[in-house]
Amino acid sequence: MEKTQQSAGLASGAESAVTRKPESRESGATGAAGAAETAGAAGPVRATEVAESTEVAEVAGAPRAAGSGDGLAGKVALVAGATRGAGRAMAVELGRAGATVYVTGRTTRQHTSEVGRTAETIEGTAELVSAAGAAAGTGGTGIAVPTDHLDPEQVRALVERIEREQGRLDILVNDIWGGDVHVEWDKKMWEHDLDKGLRIIRLGMETHIVTSRFALPLLVRNPGGLVVEVTDGTAEYNERYRKPFYYDLAKAAPLRMARALAEEVKEYDCTALCLTPGWLRSEAMLDTYFKVTEDDWMAGCKQDPHFAISETPTFVGRALVALATDPEVARWNGASLSSGGLAKEYGFTDVDGSAPDAWRYITEVDQESKEADVTGYR
Repeated sequence: MEKTQQSAGLASGAESAVTRKPESRESGATGAAGAAETAGAAGPVRATEVAESTEVAEVAGAPRAAGSGDGLAGKVALVAGATRGAGRAMAVELGRAGATVYVTGRTTRQHTSEVGRTAETIEGTAELVSAAGAAAGTGGTGIAVPTDHLDPEQVRALVERIEREQGRLDILVNDIWGGDVHVEWDKKMWEHDLDKGLRIIRLGMETHIVTSRFALPLLVRNPGGLVVEVTDGTAEYNERYRKPFYYDLAKAAPLRMARALAEEVKEYDCTALCLTPGWLRSEAMLDTYFKVTEDDWMAGCKQDPHFAISETPTFVGRALVALATDPEVARWNGASLSSGGLAKEYGFTDVDGSAPDAWRYITEVDQESKEADVTGYR
């Protein structure tokens, strides 16, 4: 994966406008995130499309609750970093499954974060969550709370509001990112701008720590709580150097955080794990890097044939719902999981009915410089 970094990160969703392809193109990657947005990200989902996407979900074999449980009615979730990309999609799918979902980020209809995108807002995400819940008949609801997750007092106030309004927290998704705009992909550690590098570390690590610090005391009050750290790349894949230096640290940290938190929450009968999307077709991946839309995304394969293994943000959203509805989710405590790997376990698909296994493909095909061919990988 070492080619143009601007093939943008494969995976994680936090508010990046960047979603870069995993290092296969030297991109480091998290799909999506822009600068400091502390908010997540989802694919190009518009409110008017929610009902349609619900129908597609049924056709593609993605039931309301992809796991073996009974849905998420009565559950309360916080998706930290949900403005766009994977974060937005995860919030929407939780709402479709019946959860009350608090969604956070810094881009609102009145304020644009350093990510610089105005098309997606945190209010828009909340509306999509509620629309998905209504379309599916589950009662899922989205609640937007503009939050800078680098500000402990804002995060404290956020959690206090959840406690006051709901009295519980069942699912915490740490999808905060936003560092792509600061990454100097071709620079050695000592050549990279230090202020930008430290900003990347704060956005990719400190935000997650601050959020967990205030949210976990509420989550562990009830057994069965689920903590999901979101990153770009599996633990196996990220044994490679995900250059540059600061990006590598930022994407390794959530894996370690999940492993550490798994040890700390298990005595409360709660579970912590790390989840990564594959090559994410976020808003920015489509409109900025490949200059395509979701309807004609295959045209992007002319620019990079390996783009054929990419997935919609909905795919990782369904992975999250599968985990959240699995009564035996504790078996994954401390694990590094991917959307493609979980599709094999739970049987859900992407919106087109396929199940792309991006990280296996990247390792076995892209990294080996083989001709692009997704046969057997989606």
